[in-house]
Amino acid sequence: MHHERIAIIDYGSQYTRLITRRLRELGAFGLVYNSGTSAAEIAGADLKGVILSGGPNSVLEPGAPELDMAILDLGVPILGICYGQQILARNLGGQLHRATSREYGKAEITASPETSLLFEGLPHAQQVWMSHGDHVEVAPEGFAVTAKTPGVPVAAMENAARRIYGIQFHPEVTHSAQGTPLLLNFLKSCGMALDWNAGNFIEEKVRAIRQQVGDGTVVLGLSGGVDSSVAALLLHKAIGKRLTCVFVDHGLMRKDEMTQVQAYFAPFELNVRWIDASDEFLGALQDVTDPERKRKIIGGKFIEVFEREAGAVRADFLGQGTTYPDVIESSGIGGAILVKSHHNVGGLPERMKLKLVEPLRELFKDEVRATGLALGLPEEMNQRHPFPGPGLAVRLPGAITRERVAILQNADAIFLQELRESGWYAKTSQAFAVLLPVQTVGIMGDERTYEAICALRAVTSEDFMTADWARLPHDLLEKIAQRIVNEVKGINRVVFDITSKPPATIEYE
Repeated sequence: MHHERIAIIDYGSQYTRLITRRLRELGAFGLVYNSGTSAAEIAGADLKGVILSGGPNSVLEPGAPELDMAILDLGVPILGICYGQQILARNLGGQLHRATSREYGKAEITASPETSLLFEGLPHAQQVWMSHGDHVEVAPEGFAVTAKTPGVPVAAMENAARRIYGIQFHPEVTHSAQGTPLLLNFLKSCGMALDWNAGNFIEEKVRAIRQQVGDGTVVLGLSGGVDSSVAALLLHKAIGKRLTCVFVDHGLMRKDEMTQVQAYFAPFELNVRWIDASDEFLGALQDVTDPERKRKIIGGKFIEVFEREAGAVRADFLGQGTTYPDVIESSGIGGAILVKSHHNVGGLPERMKLKLVEPLRELFKDEVRATGLALGLPEEMNQRHPFPGPGLAVRLPGAITRERVAILQNADAIFLQELRESGWYAKTSQAFAVLLPVQTVGIMGDERTYEAICALRAVTSEDFMTADWARLPHDLLEKIAQRIVNEVKGINRVVFDITSKPPATIEYE
């Protein structure tokens, strides 16, 4: 059983993850489910409400995503947003208007706060964000129209007796001026305690871990990143010495990574095995240039090492620092496409004999950090930027050799050092160097050089589902570029990546 829960049925909206974020900011725990999810799959004593998201389809088209109408009989409030309202209206006998063009952007609605629970305490005139084609023309029987615009006669509707609400606009988007208080009104209708926070999560997760693991033992891959570090401390709090952490140096870590991680964890009484497996990994990657093959080799080799180490400690479970964005991007929850196969949640070999325990599976990155602070993780460690499981392999397009790894490690160390000293490390969500498999002509002193290009990547992001490039000062970029070219043999040109996500991903491979 989870914490008090709102089930979010995803019909493919670009804003579905944002709904989850807004709920959690208000203290309500939301989880996303696929559009084909049945009432039985989301039912439970912890279920307090259901939100039906927007989506790109028309409910009037054959084959459009459907709703299990038994969800309306679960006895909890229902909120349909955009497509969610339209599917409610269609299935309950309302009339829809087939649009010839989409309405996208800011709009003004006129609401009826005196007769509406959803709009209670909110102004009559409100700015909202619309993103739709079809709209509800006539509300179903038993529903009162609670908001409208000049072009949309049913911008909101509700059946107070059944606690079913529908809105045509998107309250989760900041452009909807009263979106947050509207969602708060819905949560009040659900009778939510609004007590979702790091402290409660730790207490509940410790109980859940103890129930799942029982008298068993857990082996966890400790990378020194925030996710694995917080997962380690959470598991340690739950089962103590029955947790064994394994730090695997696969030869693709940041410069001096093992030494730094050892220093970070020195104050904690964790059982850690420090393994140098760089020869195994780099040997397996020799002459491999295909990105997907690289990831599969590294993932498979990791499992081999973990299985070997788990055998040595006779572990029953494999602990992982999987987070909610990992689950969404790698498993396609809510219709999301497969973006990253190197995440913990994807591509585990069938031979794997250990059961999984993933204590952070339901958390966004900022929630992981909040949990880390509550567990006593040092601020410096807690604010470390994410580091991918395959390490520098995803930042080394082309062939992977010890020489190229060393070049990249040195360039990356300079970049991060300058960011920290300038105060920009804390202002960015992720920053790193990439060694491109391209050589260009340069002049250094009186000599002609033919060396590699180093790309610098720095982004800002709220939850890593989307990201924007960080506007680093030009003088800082100039200083970093000069240091890299002067101090790192093998690089004679530095470029700065200003592509956002989407269309690019944050990592290169």
